[in-house]
Amino acid sequence: MEQIKSEGEKVAKNENIFRYYSKNEENLKKQIAELDVKIQETMKKQTDLYPADVKLVENQIDEEIEKLNKTTDISKLTEYEKKINQLITKKAKIVGEKSPSGSYLKQLNNQRVKLEKELNEGTETIKAPKSGILSYKVDGLEETLTPENFSSLNKQYLENLNLKTGKLIATSDECGKIIDNFQVYIATISSSKQSKEAKVGDKVKIRLSNNNEIEAEIVYISQENEEETLLILKINKEISELSNYRKISLDLIWWSYTGLKVPNESIVEENNLQYVVRNRAGYLSKILVKVKKQNERYSIISNYTSEELKELGYSSTEISNMKTINMYDEVLVKPDLSKVK
Repeated sequence: MEQIKSEGEKVAKNENIFRYYSKNEENLKKQIAELDVKIQETMKKQTDLYPADVKLVENQIDEEIEKLNKTTDISKLTEYEKKINQLITKKAKIVGEKSPSGSYLKQLNNQRVKLEKELNEGTETIKAPKSGILSYKVDGLEETLTPENFSSLNKQYLENLNLKTGKLIATSDECGKIIDNFQVYIATISSSKQSKEAKVGDKVKIRLSNNNEIEAEIVYISQENEEETLLILKINKEISELSNYRKISLDLIWWSYTGLKVPNESIVEENNLQYVVRNRAGYLSKILVKVKKQNERYSIISNYTSEELKELGYSSTEISNMKTINMYDEVLVKPDLSKVK
């Protein structure tokens, strides 16, 4: 197989991406290379007779060789090689037609054309079936793990794939695939309370092993058992990177708030307001806090803004004298407000 387009390159529908040669490819290429040597040797003996015609073609060949040496683009390499071969054939034809030994050179050139035709006839060029990102990382699961068969996925099936977390998909030298460059899907099993209450269309975040956080949408849900839920997540970022793997480690982030994390038992309620008790060197202070989010064990809290306190009915003087909670402050668990000033 010869790559026309490189790994990770964006391609359009019906664009040539790679080609297969015949089983006799190497032998044909070897014969063509041997003929090229004979043609060049013959032409060297004749080029001094026709400097103007031949020199022009030789300059063109040199230009293409210079381009070839400077590029790393596989598609350009193929283009330059093809152009060089055409120019060599053209040079041989010029010399062959005008030189005294033209019949021999013509014979060599005809042999080369015949071999090249045989090589090309045994070639199968593969076109992209759709637009997307070209990848040669193929593991045989491309027809199985698709967005069309979410209903066939379950925990047992995924475990039976025996995939290793973080293992790169091996690069194939026999075939390639087109990856959707707009979205990718991740299947995960969760035993959290949130997963049982989740709905298709809900937005969550996932934290990858590199600590990057990206948004995801739940597009499929299946209850495995009383404790576990299968979720299919759709994401549209870091697609090229994620496509290198079949199995990754991630954290599901159901909600995200900025603030201070405290045990629920440290929060007390009075007159429909929440407080924590701060301990500074034995001096206890009751601090009004805003509870932003709460789960079974912990809460995310913060201080109210001045505007929020005004809306709660506090005066400017009360606000300026109000104590606040800060990072590293010690708070009491199950505090007794009657003992606090």
